[in-house]
Amino acid sequence: MTPELNRRQFIQGLGVTAATIAVGNSVFTLAGCSPATTTPTTPTTPTKPPATTIPTYKNFLIPALAKNTSSDPTKATFELIAQKGKVEFFSGKQTDTFGYNGSYLGPTIRVKKGQEVNIKVKNQLDETITTHWHGALLPGEMDGGPHQIISAGGEWNPHFVIEQPAATLWYHTHTMGQTGQQVYKGLAGLLIIDDEVSAGLNIPKDYGMNDIPLVIQDRRFAADGSLQYMTKPEDAMGMQGDTILVNGFVNSVLEVSTVKMRFRILNASNARVYNLILSDDSNFTQIASDAGFLQSPVELNALKLSPGERAEIIIDFSKHAVGDTITLKSQTNNTINIMDFSVINKANDATTIPNTLTTITKIPESAAVKTRTFTMSGIGPLSHINNLQMNRQTGMDTIHESVKLGDTEIWEVISAAAGGMSHPFHVHGMHFQVLDINGNPPPANHQGWKDTVLVETTNKVRIIAVFKYKGLFMLHCHNLEHEDAGMMLQYECK
Repeated sequence: MTPELNRRQFIQGLGVTAATIAVGNSVFTLAGCSPATTTPTTPTTPTKPPATTIPTYKNFLIPALAKNTSSDPTKATFELIAQKGKVEFFSGKQTDTFGYNGSYLGPTIRVKKGQEVNIKVKNQLDETITTHWHGALLPGEMDGGPHQIISAGGEWNPHFVIEQPAATLWYHTHTMGQTGQQVYKGLAGLLIIDDEVSAGLNIPKDYGMNDIPLVIQDRRFAADGSLQYMTKPEDAMGMQGDTILVNGFVNSVLEVSTVKMRFRILNASNARVYNLILSDDSNFTQIASDAGFLQSPVELNALKLSPGERAEIIIDFSKHAVGDTITLKSQTNNTINIMDFSVINKANDATTIPNTLTTITKIPESAAVKTRTFTMSGIGPLSHINNLQMNRQTGMDTIHESVKLGDTEIWEVISAAAGGMSHPFHVHGMHFQVLDINGNPPPANHQGWKDTVLVETTNKVRIIAVFKYKGLFMLHCHNLEHEDAGMMLQYECK
């Protein structure tokens, strides 16, 4: 398949939402060209869809849905294989990478609320890994944190029941002291949960058509194409690259029609905080945060996402003219181009954005039986929470906090002035609601369920949660270099 091939004709000929290709042992949705050697799959019987509804791509992949091998609709069974790969991010230059079921990143695991999930995770790498289900509510022994080690050549078989609402989650390695480097090389993927609420909404929800994942990462490459990790002194503050990848591609372009498009955005960068805007300053609508739908849509013209956070947004391209190119940018201290949206033709759109998406019951502060304070400070080897560290030197034996199953607690999370940095705070094993930020109500798009929140320099964020799952869980900064250095503690719920 070459760039000269008419992408739309190729997709229509297959009779599916987009073409599929094999990369290593993975299958991805594709229209355009791949960063690695690819082989088109055998075409299925054509059932030609309307051409005006099909997005096409340049330098862009949609991760394929992982194959569920269970014939029982109440169960979902998957296999993930962590393996080495080589990817041609730049023409003629091979980059050594890691991936699940392929060369870089992993397939999208999609499950339903109520399903019993069984996953076989095989480690074909030459080093220890773990696989953490970020944002999933499940017992501690199934969490995939630093305790659930998968040795080189080993295997782990977690099983759990999905007991949470529809949401865009993700999975990634969480190896003690090596999380940053292993995620940087590619060990991450999406985990999507559906439920009766998501099924009943008339929002864009056709995966790969008008429901598109955007896994955003920044990376640094050497002249020969190799990934550069922790090569500068300032990298101890958090690894930031000068090249943006979207779903593993550089300079991505998505061709769209004049319809509403839903984007499931994951900040999978190690340390970079994005402030996402559109180049024409037009608005978009956020419908979900980390752990599921917001109660009502929120119209925005900028969206800040720290590492580990997710957001689902809808961009209505009917507001744009055919021939327009709109660039998704990040505007912080400088402006970075993320990817382009190219409007290529007009189309009808039956989807809507309802005034109410779901019902969120607020946890009353009066329900809390305890308040704890967590202060994040320091950089590099001095990174800590409450002057405590958890890393390869301090080990994993110390339980820093104990909570009681069923209790409601308020946690005050502070980013200390020392070091002058913001910290994305992530907690395993529970979802929380943000009570206030420096005493003020949180923005509307932070009033849903979350598992990660950005604590800006010198700020105090109060969160409230009910603890419903037993086991050992992590709480940490999701700046992965801070986490690896020791800005992580563990709590036990029993």
